Amino acid sequence: MDTAQKKILVAIDGSGQSLDAVRYVSKVIAPQNMKVILFHVQRKIDEAFWEVGINPAFSKRIANIRAWELEQGNAVKEFMDYSHQILLDARFTQEAVKVNIHPAKTGVARDIIMESMNGYCAVVVGRKGLSKLKDLVLGSIAQKLVEKISHVPIWVVGGNPRAGKILLALDASEGAMKGVDHVGAILGRSDYEVALLHVIRDVNSYSWLREGEDFISSKLNESADAKWSEDVRMEMGPVFNESRTRLINAGFEPNRVTTKFITGAGSRAGAIVEEAKEGGYGTIVVGRRGLS
Repeated sequence: MDTAQKKILVAIDGSGQSLDAVRYVSKVIAPQNMKVILFHVQRKIDEAFWEVGINPAFSKRIANIRAWELEQGNAVKEFMDYSHQILLDARFTQEAVKVNIHPAKTGVARDIIMESMNGYCAVVVGRKGLSKLKDLVLGSIAQKLVEKISHVPIWVVGGNPRAGKILLALDASEGAMKGVDHVGAILGRSDYEVALLHVIRDVNSYSWLREGEDFISSKLNESADAKWSEDVRMEMGPVFNESRTRLINAGFEPNRVTTKFITGAGSRAGAIVEEAKEGGYGTIVVGRRGLS
């Protein structure tokens, strides 16, 4: 396993969800050889606005707005200090945690994306971005980051997920195998359990097969569905074997890497989420671009 220090970028907006993201990192990441950057994009009122202050009629309002801006700045610093302490309590060293309050340049999402270009192995963000800091509404940043960031893995944290069990959804795509390598690089040599999962959709769920009803009625029966499942299992066999090998070579115990097929699913995404709930998995890993 590569022993060079890696960097993780955690986007902080002052919301409870971003605090959940910090807690998640503190639970799943071993402090050794890992640096965490807590990154907040601070938007300030445009300097041109203050020029209005030359009009005496606006002086009192300007004073109130300046006081509000100072209050928000103090709240952000307090929030970042609290986030920093969570990681220190999880045995990260002072040197391994950096707080970066970044003056906004091109916009919150764009600035996070630009920062993510600086050699990070992952970007972590809370699922929702509505800040609880008074009057500071950032909007939903997570969706923009998921849509725009493709050069580095992105972790989207919702709620307070449990650590220790990972559900790794596989298909035969390159993106899925990149997910395997990422889990190995970040969590290898841990005592985590990893379940490799492939969901086989019900043949009838493929809309292009329903274009000819005569074909459906004559061909899609139980034996045809079983043959479909068997063919997919044979195709995925080498993918499972390669994934297991990579994870074990990364340091996972062989008996903690399991495999599973789910058959007859109408929705792959729905089946993956349901399996995570039933199996108590706190983390779901999927490739950015898979095979439909």
